Amino acid sequence: MQHILERYRQIVVQIATPYNTGGTGFFLREHQLVVTNEHLVRDNREVIVESDSFPRQMATVVYWDAHYDVALLKLSTDYELPSVPLRIADEPSAGDKVAAIGHPFGLRLSNTSGTLSHVRRVQDDFYYYQHDAALNPGNSGGPLIDEHGAVVGMNVFDLEESNSIGFSLPAVFIHETIAAYLAKVGIAARIAARCTSCRVVVEEKEKASSYCPQCGAWLQLPHESESYEPVGTPYTIEQILAALGQDVRLARRGVNMWEIQEGSAHITLSYYEDTGLITADAHLCRISDQDPGALYAFLLEENYKNEGLTFSVKGRDIILSILIYDRYLDERSAADSLRILLLQADHYDNILVEQYGAHWRNEPASQGE
Repeated sequence: MQHILERYRQIVVQIATPYNTGGTGFFLREHQLVVTNEHLVRDNREVIVESDSFPRQMATVVYWDAHYDVALLKLSTDYELPSVPLRIADEPSAGDKVAAIGHPFGLRLSNTSGTLSHVRRVQDDFYYYQHDAALNPGNSGGPLIDEHGAVVGMNVFDLEESNSIGFSLPAVFIHETIAAYLAKVGIAARIAARCTSCRVVVEEKEKASSYCPQCGAWLQLPHESESYEPVGTPYTIEQILAALGQDVRLARRGVNMWEIQEGSAHITLSYYEDTGLITADAHLCRISDQDPGALYAFLLEENYKNEGLTFSVKGRDIILSILIYDRYLDERSAADSLRILLLQADHYDNILVEQYGAHWRNEPASQGE
């Protein structure tokens, strides 16, 4: 099973938008498309995607079908990644072992195993597979795979938010969605959507109004979504990030949240409207369990010396932070503070690892963890 999971590690994609903190999709090499849930990308022309196989980038939403809750994304370039099959020739049986792969809670790739408990849970004119592989927020859009590595279905967390019951759209409906899209557009690049009323696929060039040209029902294509435009304090924050050379589109991680990378340091910005507090947290390295006393002493000394920058420890993670209240938000001074944080985060990361025995974030702190 490990070699199967390693293959999926290369093609499972993390998705984020300005409206939600994250979800999952998976890349189908034969079509050069990312498959995910429609509800994850709704009201977005583009979404942020990244995986272990390619850098963070904007992907175009080229197709969605709200009925099946399926959307297709097109990356900016083609990738020769591992191919994974959709299981459409035969159906699995109740009792079959399955694994759900995704990015729960915005964390990087994880998988949970379980068993199919009900093969056909009818919903309108189609059905879901029911299983007990644990699903959490962020798993939506990820693949459900069988013991042989075939995609059995696509996980749909928000159908019923339960940690003990999971639902997945069968692979046959994913295949049908892709086939209907490609039959209409010919190549996987043009914009289209499927009408939830008459079920006809409508391409961009066919649509002259807000309604389906076939049946007259309201229909929105992905490219008709309004571009996200921040206002107020979020607008100022994005102006600051842009001035620091950051691509704000790639930094957005849900409502009033941004993520950027500076060297080895991972930095999260959050704005809390209810309190007016802006936090910028640089997640540095991790504390070793081998005599960390000198490291703690160093952090306390630096807290005493640094005005505006504060070290804290959460579990074994070392975090360097700045706090700003929106009523005191000045674009120039805030940019200076954030610039210092960006520079110092990478600087301190190196010191803590090289001189105080801390571990890089992608390394375990000890063999026992």
